[in-house]
Amino acid sequence: MILVLISSVAIFLMIIAFVLIIYSPGKPKPFLEKNGNLLARSISEKTYVEINGMKHGMFIQSKDSANPVLLYLHGGIPDYFLTKKYPTGLEDSFTVVWWDQRWAGLSYNANTPAESITLEQMISDTKEVTNYLRKRFVQDKIYLMGRSGGTFIGMYVAAQAPELYHAYIGVAQMTDQLESERLAYQYMVTQYKSRGDKKMLRKLEAAPVIRSSGTPYQYLTIRDEAMHTLGIGTTREMSSIITGIFIPSLKCRDYTINEKFNLWRAKARAGVHPLWNTILATDLAKQVPELKIPVYFFHGIYDYTVSYVLAKDYFEKIKAPVKGFYTFEKSAHSPIFEEPEKTIDILQTDVLKGSIIRADKKN
Repeated sequence: MILVLISSVAIFLMIIAFVLIIYSPGKPKPFLEKNGNLLARSISEKTYVEINGMKHGMFIQSKDSANPVLLYLHGGIPDYFLTKKYPTGLEDSFTVVWWDQRWAGLSYNANTPAESITLEQMISDTKEVTNYLRKRFVQDKIYLMGRSGGTFIGMYVAAQAPELYHAYIGVAQMTDQLESERLAYQYMVTQYKSRGDKKMLRKLEAAPVIRSSGTPYQYLTIRDEAMHTLGIGTTREMSSIITGIFIPSLKCRDYTINEKFNLWRAKARAGVHPLWNTILATDLAKQVPELKIPVYFFHGIYDYTVSYVLAKDYFEKIKAPVKGFYTFEKSAHSPIFEEPEKTIDILQTDVLKGSIIRADKKN
């Protein structure tokens, strides 16, 4: 009986390994014309660049390399793999750079000490990646887009080096994240009470989020499950991190097996975000009250991972030559993945033209 069990487990593991190998060639597919020929001037590559003494990996996607460059700053985990399930269409209008930041995904190095992952270092890395892209694509300025934790870094970069960017786009824009977690906690407790879900309610009540004490470890262990069950997590429809994020990352053919391993190895080491303690201790509205370039906030109305209400309040306070806030009525934390058509329309109509025609109207 034991031998049969061991054999069954071994066969199961072999099948998983075989499937992983099939799904892990590690090379992005090129953009092709209808006749099967390579699309002229297109780019679909995975590349590595030496930045501040470390090798940084990135995916670059564009149907025309002459298009404006858009540098994307991910949050707690690189999310390029989500484009396979949720195509963004960004590569039609931009040369999109999905950069895996220091200590994440393609750029993960096990020998990098945790203490070297600082806000100052991440800001410096972002500027250097920007300069690499400016030189490579012969563009004086590029567009900077941050999502979730990437918005925390992005705001500082845009404030410190406005001469490098046409505009800043904050998707699920952070501001006072500790207050955001408190508001999310209160919302979830209320929702689970109304649902009569005593099991989840007990877990939440055992780990309250209070401003004076921050976010307890127990809360962080149930946060994703609690949010996704209510449809206020990564996407409105995503009910599980396993089926919604983990499995899609394993199925992404653009990563090798080792790169997929490092993607989750880095996430396990970093936790919510490698700068999480700094993020919780910061109110961006106080630290970055003004930008010298156009500012655009894209936010899902169902987003409680990063508070929609606080982002809107930050938007009202921030000073900028042009600024627009865009509410995505069908989205939670990922409007560029959840409502790609609306995203592209805003980018083409407003961001590329420096206008706010599609922005929310003031009451």
